[in-house]
Amino acid sequence: MTIGIIGLGLIGGSMAKAFRRDPESVILGMDTDERTVEAALLSRDMNGRLTEDKYGLCGLILLAAYPQGTEEWLRENAARIPAHVLVVDCLGVKGKICRTGFELAEQYGFTFVGGHPMAGTQYSGFRYAKEDMFDGSTMVLVPPAEADAALIERVKGCFAPARFGRFIITTAEKHDAMIAFTSQLAHVVASSYIKSPTADAPEGFSAGSYRDLTRVAWLSPELWTELFLENGDRVTAEIDHLIGHLKEYRDAIAARDRDTLYRLLDEGRMRKKMVDERWQPVRLMYPELRS
Repeated sequence: MTIGIIGLGLIGGSMAKAFRRDPESVILGMDTDERTVEAALLSRDMNGRLTEDKYGLCGLILLAAYPQGTEEWLRENAARIPAHVLVVDCLGVKGKICRTGFELAEQYGFTFVGGHPMAGTQYSGFRYAKEDMFDGSTMVLVPPAEADAALIERVKGCFAPARFGRFIITTAEKHDAMIAFTSQLAHVVASSYIKSPTADAPEGFSAGSYRDLTRVAWLSPELWTELFLENGDRVTAEIDHLIGHLKEYRDAIAARDRDTLYRLLDEGRMRKKMVDERWQPVRLMYPELRS
């Protein structure tokens, strides 16, 4: 199968490397950065450039650019995508791109499915791409409302070289609500937390909590600005919840209120225990999700 990849950053580049492991895959790519394209060609992580005249050669086109660029590319090129092509985006927010993708797919006859590979690192760019980035991880799919089992199996088959551990089928609304909490809020917290003046000299004073909490502060400001603003209502709601809880802890500590502080900490511990126990059957089924 020929795979076209729009955007050769961390995710698009890792997709190229992952599909390259399949000897029957032909990988064509494009990126706004010509140096990235040259690097992918020199490393033989793709077989050639993806140009307008080659869209019809593809069985799968992956959209892995930033949100605004992805939507712009899709609107500009939808009329050139033949009906047999499956188009899947890899964005971290699904609402806007899925509305656009489903609308254009219906208008021009190709198939669009929203996608979000739940894998990555705190770094960005092609140089950090890895062929095993997605091995054992989850791929979230947002299919059109009229999708049937055959379409889902088609998508799974197309992504076989990426070696995902499982696929989750959901809606754009559910995806964006969950991601606001599990991913976007975590990036906001890391970016805020590292701004403490005490962060200037933490070496030797952490057993891992500091490292774990600040890892994703190494983000791409350009990308995450777009992601936060596209999911703004949900992200601000999560931030408001967090601010409320932080104020409870702050007030209890400032007042030296031992009983309230103990209660707050115990509530957090029990909440974590309940969440972990709920996920235990999933971890037993998918060992790669254990941490």
